[in-house]
Amino acid sequence: MDTLQKLSVVAILLLLSSNEMNGPVGVALARDCESKSHKFVGPCVRHANCKSVCQTEGFSGGRCRGARHRCFCTKIC
Repeated sequence: MDTLQKLSVVAILLLLSSNEMNGPVGVALARDCESKSHKFVGPCVRHANCKSVCQTEGFSGGRCRGARHRCFCTKIC
């Protein structure tokens, strides 16, 4: 191999190895945190009612969950 071929091989190997070191770039997804509502009274039947009460508590939303039909408030952590 002459010098130009060796230099080309080394350059290609450097490019390939530097690309693998960085790895794939991922996107971080926001998580939703939940907390049982302190103000909701009675069994939770409609998500819209739960959401309204949760918004008065400072949360972004709320959903009815579980066998006991409780209102859980949600917000992005």
